[in-house]
Amino acid sequence: MLRILFSPRLVALHLLAIGALVVCGLLGRWQLGVFEESGRPHAVLDPAPVAVSTLSQPGRHLTADAVSRQVTAEGTFDAAKQLLVAERDGGLWLLTPLDLGDGTQIPVVRGWVPAAGDPATAVPEGRVTVTGRLRPSESTDSVQRRVRQLPPGQVLTVSSAELINLWPGTKLRNGFVVATAQSPAPVVAARPVNVSPPTESGVLTWRNLAYAAQWWIFGLFAVFMWWHFVRDALRGRAQERDPDPEPAAV
Repeated sequence: MLRILFSPRLVALHLLAIGALVVCGLLGRWQLGVFEESGRPHAVLDPAPVAVSTLSQPGRHLTADAVSRQVTAEGTFDAAKQLLVAERDGGLWLLTPLDLGDGTQIPVVRGWVPAAGDPATAVPEGRVTVTGRLRPSESTDSVQRRVRQLPPGQVLTVSSAELINLWPGTKLRNGFVVATAQSPAPVVAARPVNVSPPTESGVLTWRNLAYAAQWWIFGLFAVFMWWHFVRDALRGRAQERDPDPEPAAV
């Protein structure tokens, strides 16, 4: 039996079957990878900064294409209303409203500090120009269920609904800006908060999943054909050893 299995013809068949399995397996895995990658969010065109007033309006939710867009805002910080956003990467965000001079304000995350007494918490005076990325208002549902008491002047989320209550009399634009640059630069700057550029949801390409299944089916078919030829070879050898008896003469 071993002599048959390792005959030159069957050895070539074994190698061909192994090669077919490897090729079909790799091609199927490649198509599966294309399918998985198609469903992941991917970066889109990141336009140049625009005035925040063109994307954020009081009382209106941000549109999907406005999220994470680069924006600029010019005005003066209202130091009396500054808040610290707790539990952010082991530290706090500096949240300060920027008065745009048109009767509205936009919350600005000026940066991250490790503790409430950090020198970077000092609010810059005078007119500034902030460049950053626009983010939607955060949800407060999970916060309302918590019983932990925060120190005065601290919050857990940057929520427009909550800020309206904390800053009464303020006409607040929706969302908030995460600052990436400020002019003039502050004397002591907080560490910038990282914000990803705009992304677009992926669309699964089911065709590639079908291609992956097709390649794996080809691989299984190669195994079947290998088994079929090996079986026939073994049967043929067995028949050569035990030929059918000749019919008796009449």
